[in-house]
Amino acid sequence: MEQQFFTSESVTEGHPDKLADQISDAILDSCLSKDTQSRVAIETLLTRGLAVVAGELTTNGYVEIPDIVRQTVNEVGYTRTEYGFEGDTCGVLVAIQKQSPDIGVGVDSGGAGDQGMMFGFACDETDELMPLPIMIAHRLTKRLSEIRRVRPDFKLRPDGKSQVTILYENGKPKAVDSVVISAQHDPGQNQKELADIVKTHVVQPALQEFENRVNTQVKHYYINPTGIFEIGGPQADTGVTGRKIIVDTYGGYCRHGGGAFSGKDPTKVDRSAAYMARYLTKNIVAAGLCKKAEIQLSYAIGEKQPVSLLLETFGTHHVAPSKITARIREAFDLSPGGIIQFLDLLKPQYSATAKNGHFGNPAFRWEQTDSVDIFKSLS
Repeated sequence: MEQQFFTSESVTEGHPDKLADQISDAILDSCLSKDTQSRVAIETLLTRGLAVVAGELTTNGYVEIPDIVRQTVNEVGYTRTEYGFEGDTCGVLVAIQKQSPDIGVGVDSGGAGDQGMMFGFACDETDELMPLPIMIAHRLTKRLSEIRRVRPDFKLRPDGKSQVTILYENGKPKAVDSVVISAQHDPGQNQKELADIVKTHVVQPALQEFENRVNTQVKHYYINPTGIFEIGGPQADTGVTGRKIIVDTYGGYCRHGGGAFSGKDPTKVDRSAAYMARYLTKNIVAAGLCKKAEIQLSYAIGEKQPVSLLLETFGTHHVAPSKITARIREAFDLSPGGIIQFLDLLKPQYSATAKNGHFGNPAFRWEQTDSVDIFKSLS
């Protein structure tokens, strides 16, 4: 029996990098609500008392960026000056220019906005066809944020992290080996009481959702391992858009092309092609053609169709990958314009993706399995 351990992490909506992602995507959503053809590439940097928004933006609508920044910060929970970062009083610096016309030449004709390679992945470890470690990690951070909101008496603050290690036997998940939770809290919080709160109100309810998949009796707990986590958010650590790309995707379980998602409109294949690759792999696994699938799509700037399409099934396939790849090319338009239309990517929807991962949420179009029949016919 071969045993292995695999670990993934997630962060709460109040983590400074995730807050930066949410601000960038909130600006994108606002632009798309005014002009669906907006070209957006926005980066946000957060530090103590200051938000800096920079990048490229071409739109026919008007967007009051400082208001969006402040609203997003307040919604996440940074509403008190003692947090070192607060929506109503933080400074907002905006440094934005139009999209380069050199890029526009290729995008306006329906081509990709840049070169690059994107990966999508699916496996049968969870109902969402996502890797188990990252799904549990996301549930923990989501639950931590929910408890902070509904139970202010627990004295939790917005920043936080989770990390989950799963024991695999012969390639299949068997047990939750360890759980790490870092939960920001008010000064003077008793750490033993905090650990009990986290175990009872965060970890146990979250793990109950996975009892049919894995042994959820945690062997090792690490809750605020340093013994204190009072200073957090942008006061403690600078936040930057696109710095949590592994959290955003599959928790390190598969390869990653390197491009971030947040703040980019769907003409950027960093985002749209990654969503399409996820859609395809999920439908392939849901159709029963394999237990695990990874797709790489690569593009050249200005070109409509992918330069390459690679399917990896890790030896779990029942149908030859070459046949599956041929069916993808026959049935789907993988140009940026085709992907945007198929996945309905021009509507405001991106703020929600910047919390708890871009994949595994059934509310997103790219998480639907409505193309299963296209692939089942191959079996």
